[in-house]
Amino acid sequence: MGISGSYGDDSSNSRLVRLGLNECEVAGAEVVFWSLTEKPLPLVGSDGSFEDETVKEFQALAKSSDAFLLSSPEYHGSFSGVMKNQLDWIYGDFVSGKVSAVMSTLGGVSNSNTLNHLRLVMRQLHMHCIPQQLAVANVKEAFDDSGILVDEKLQERLTKLCIQLLQVTTSLRP
Repeated sequence: MGISGSYGDDSSNSRLVRLGLNECEVAGAEVVFWSLTEKPLPLVGSDGSFEDETVKEFQALAKSSDAFLLSSPEYHGSFSGVMKNQLDWIYGDFVSGKVSAVMSTLGGVSNSNTLNHLRLVMRQLHMHCIPQQLAVANVKEAFDDSGILVDEKLQERLTKLCIQLLQVTTSLRP
C-alpha cells in the first residue's frame, strides 16, 4: 500500500510513491495507492470522523495490506501533517508486524529528519521498517517532465529499497 504525505496525485511524493509501487509491481507484488485526491480523509477526531466510510475503507485496506511504502515532504524538520493524519487512522490492530519503507522529499539538501520521525511512528505501530530508505533532495529538479527521477543513482536506490521491502515482507509471512 502506497501512502503519500502530500495532497495531489501529481505531487513529488505521490510521484515517488507511484514510482516505487511500479518497481514493486514489476517484481511481482500486487500494489495499491491511496489517493487523497480521490478519497480525502477527515481529520482524526473531527465530527463524525470515526464513522466515515472513507476512513473505514482506508483502515480495511491497511489491514489487508502486507507492506507499506510511504513518502512525505519535510516540513519544519519533520513529516507533513497530511502524513500524520493518515498514520493516525492506522492503529496497531491494522498493521502490527507488517513491513514498511520510508522515503522523503526536500526542497534543499538531503537529511534524515523526516525519515527518522517516520521510523519512530512505524515503531509505535509495531511495524518492521526496513533499513533501506530514500531522501530526494532539491525536489523541484528531481523529476523529468514524465515524472521519472532524473538521477540514475536515486532510481537505483529506489529499486533496491523496493526489492528489500518485498524480500523482508516475504520472509516475515507466516
